[in-house]
Amino acid sequence: MKKFGIFMCAALAPFMAVADDVDLAGKELILNIRRIGLDMSKTSVRHSGEYQGSPISALSADGQEFIKGIFDTALEYKHDRFNWDNSLFMEYGRTELRPYDEPKTVNESADKILLTSNLNYACWDFDSFKLGPMARAAYETEFVPANDSDNRLKVLRGMAGFSIFDSPIIKELYIAGVYEYDFTYGHDQVSKLAAELGWRLEYEIRTGVKMSTNGYYREYLDYSEYVGTDLERDLSVVARMDTNLWGDFTMGPYVQYRRAKARDAEHYGSNFIIGVSFNYITKFGLM
Repeated sequence: MKKFGIFMCAALAPFMAVADDVDLAGKELILNIRRIGLDMSKTSVRHSGEYQGSPISALSADGQEFIKGIFDTALEYKHDRFNWDNSLFMEYGRTELRPYDEPKTVNESADKILLTSNLNYACWDFDSFKLGPMARAAYETEFVPANDSDNRLKVLRGMAGFSIFDSPIIKELYIAGVYEYDFTYGHDQVSKLAAELGWRLEYEIRTGVKMSTNGYYREYLDYSEYVGTDLERDLSVVARMDTNLWGDFTMGPYVQYRRAKARDAEHYGSNFIIGVSFNYITKFGLM
């Protein structure tokens, strides 16, 4: 933990050095509801038992339901060259499979709670974007422990690097060094170092239609202990198209992809989801 304190102090030094020069005018406080939504897909099959020998797979398939709830909101504070936002992201999803002549099975397909505090400082302010150092602190956990175990994911994460932000398209694009303290397993508390590339992009195709994507790629470089389930590489990508239905309510297709490799695994594991998303997206100016 001492190394982490030195690391974060060094990362925040540029912000502290310019704090006395900040003009108190021009402050802005925004509640940004990035997304409160419902992702879903459903395959409903009736009388499939009578069509098990049919060459038409649509008639003999298993019934499936996928549903996922999303809550993604941030309190954003802008003051001169500083951007500071505190965000809460939560998602929980499950898939139900109803095979012919077999019991129904239920699997968790998404489970995440992420609390983040992010600070950006614009050393260079261009017409369409800002560029400067960033620092972030985060805590990640989940609603339900995976695989019916007693070990709920618990990770403290700090990072520092450089980012491009406040562009009409590039909301944030960063590269950073990462320190993780993982205490998911009480008897195996692991400190990790990693490098990360992350992004959050938005593009308005036309009035009422917007494309967006966010994600990260994280490469782990060093560990304090060996735990076989710890990841070596981790990629997460989400892409979505939102079309306004009425007011601040939108609908559109989305894809979500996760690919990662654990230390004791021979092959990469992956998860790919495609479906339709219904969302509420808006902003409120508080200052």
